[in-house]
Amino acid sequence: WFSGDDVYMSNENERQEYVLNENGIIFVGNARYIEARGWYYGQFQDLLNICLTMLDLSLYYRQDPAMDVSRRGDPKYVGRVISSMINGNDNDNGVLLGKWQGSFHSHENPSRWDGSVVILKKWRQDNYRPVQYGQCWVFAGVMCTVLRCLGIPTRLVSNFNSAHDVDRNLSIDKYYDSSGRSLNISKDSTWDYHVWNESWFVRPDLGRSYNGWQVLDATPQEQSRG
Repeated sequence: WFSGDDVYMSNENERQEYVLNENGIIFVGNARYIEARGWYYGQFQDLLNICLTMLDLSLYYRQDPAMDVSRRGDPKYVGRVISSMINGNDNDNGVLLGKWQGSFHSHENPSRWDGSVVILKKWRQDNYRPVQYGQCWVFAGVMCTVLRCLGIPTRLVSNFNSAHDVDRNLSIDKYYDSSGRSLNISKDSTWDYHVWNESWFVRPDLGRSYNGWQVLDATPQEQSRG
């Protein structure tokens, strides 16, 4: 609400939706059959200490506590730390372990989750061991909760026929032999859908034209900075 803040949002309706709303809809499925899932963010349900602990458990804090704490007023930095901590793939006590294949019988099937509060409280109860299991919409739902709890306006974005371009040539490459048979040698792929987050803040490092919605993605896909 404060006009001098990096996360200031001038539109009251948007503040109500992207900061204060505890309920939302996540769109999943495929381009021909889009399913709307209800999700309870619950960012005001006694989660603040859990979210602050998440910052303290991060590799960023453990490597340099003074630097980490000094940057916690910067939503760019906080968003990057939280996007790392939502998944448990970095051996950093992250919130959720991702799984996309095989059996889920010994733990929770990702499709069974319908809100963030139970996940975050289970993470705390299990002494900050990753909750099993999550997929993209679960990572995004939980990250939305944490960032809204910390005062950063956040929303979810769903994309259908979602391109996963591994070699950064802005295309999905397919290879065929001289007989027209498909060769399974490309690491590029297209997913039915993918869900990520956007958070609202200014970008003094890039210039005023880049202020506004910024992409954050907690789903572990490619390594970042090792």
